[in-house]
Amino acid sequence: MHIALIGATGFVGTAVLAELLQRGHTVTALVRDPAKAALPAAVTTVVADAFDASSIAAGVRGANAVISAFNPGWNAPDLYNQFSQGSAAIEAGVEAAGVKRLLVVGGAGSLFVAPGVQLVDTPDFTDHVPANIVPGALAARDALTRIRANTVLDWTFLSPAAMLAPGARTGSYRIGGEKVLMDGAAPAGISVADLAVAIVDEIEQPKHVKARFTVAAKPA
Repeated sequence: MHIALIGATGFVGTAVLAELLQRGHTVTALVRDPAKAALPAAVTTVVADAFDASSIAAGVRGANAVISAFNPGWNAPDLYNQFSQGSAAIEAGVEAAGVKRLLVVGGAGSLFVAPGVQLVDTPDFTDHVPANIVPGALAARDALTRIRANTVLDWTFLSPAAMLAPGARTGSYRIGGEKVLMDGAAPAGISVADLAVAIVDEIEQPKHVKARFTVAAKPA
């Protein structure tokens, strides 16, 4: 497939890019500054502004699907507004380009820990997550709410396990829905490499169209 990837140089995007290339997909990476991207020669690089829907549309046009691992950076000034603006522009741009399939990598903060209670609203989250990350988690939750109303795109929103970290690729994972996956009494984790496996699996064989799902490592 021809996949347009947004955020290819970030923590998640780098792993997704490696997984896509390993499986033989053609990748167009949308980047702000190609001089700083240092992407493999097999990747087509397109300069695009994640905050401009027309720029996104031009960059993704002709792709079979778009994967967005967009994040303006956890230390970005005015993170909530930048995250919200970029997420909305990407959604609008993909739609304007006529690409139906969009997979958005979101955060774990919007997963539920109890009926009507999302992780980002709990003291455990606000007490243990660095303060600079909280606005991004709130913006990602609002991005999920917004995309749920989109009836044009075949969208998927993937929230990783609460504990996302570097680690080896095992190629396996477990799938959940709207709730935080747990390992006993503790939130479950997943390596970014296995998150990338789940992302590309969903692109190749869609099972969560117009839905949000989550993934975590299988229990030992």
